[in-house]
Amino acid sequence: MTDNKNDNSVPLSRSLTSEVPEHVAIIMDGNGRWAERKGKPRIAGHKAGVETVREIIRSCVEKGIQVLTLFAFSSENWRRPQKEVSLLMSLFLAALQREVKKLHKNGVQLRIVGDTTAFDEKIQAQIEKSEALTRDNDTLVLNIAANYGGQWDITQSVKKLAHEVEAGKLAADDVSADLIRQNLSMSDLPDPDLFIRTGGEQRISNFLIWQLAYTELYFTDILWPDFDRQAFEAALESFAGRQRRFGHTGEQIEKMKNA
Repeated sequence: MTDNKNDNSVPLSRSLTSEVPEHVAIIMDGNGRWAERKGKPRIAGHKAGVETVREIIRSCVEKGIQVLTLFAFSSENWRRPQKEVSLLMSLFLAALQREVKKLHKNGVQLRIVGDTTAFDEKIQAQIEKSEALTRDNDTLVLNIAANYGGQWDITQSVKKLAHEVEAGKLAADDVSADLIRQNLSMSDLPDPDLFIRTGGEQRISNFLIWQLAYTELYFTDILWPDFDRQAFEAALESFAGRQRRFGHTGEQIEKMKNA
């Protein structure tokens, strides 16, 4: 993976000059609406969305994308009806149990990102087991953001630094953007190059607030269960046609490409 920890500077990845994103982050929106339009319970849409996850993972592996981060359950999703939350938790556990061996076989490293202490003991145990099994895989890093929120991520990072200041291990004036970043979730990975949100909404909804600072954004009306390989290709084509500058001029970027 590209080292993204540049002191007090914009984190860069290979995608400054590459047409293929190194890290793709996706909000998988529209599962419930997809089910409702078909006269099915909302959970049916979430189950259908699991197959889309499989297809996108396969596509990422084929294209050499190194990191895929999926927003599965936000810290705000606990506000949904109790029955739906309960069914989502059951689906999450079942998916972990069913999919982890397939992921391991295909060299995918699974990480669960977020405050997992809120999940019941069965889910926490399965998360630990799944991450341990796939820890050394390097074909693709698959981050599943569960009980995750961007504000939570920044807050927990700042709290860690505050404790160091209280303990006299760090001076307040030494707290920097780079130190905050080093304590965020996924700090060892490059920030997302491409962000995709399905389902027609055009906002990031408290997802990877810090990490998306220089990410290319792509929104589509396609509901997640219908977001197939062709739709993913369209998002990648859009990314390939953009010039990412990170504060450089267009002329500088062209020189980098031709160097």
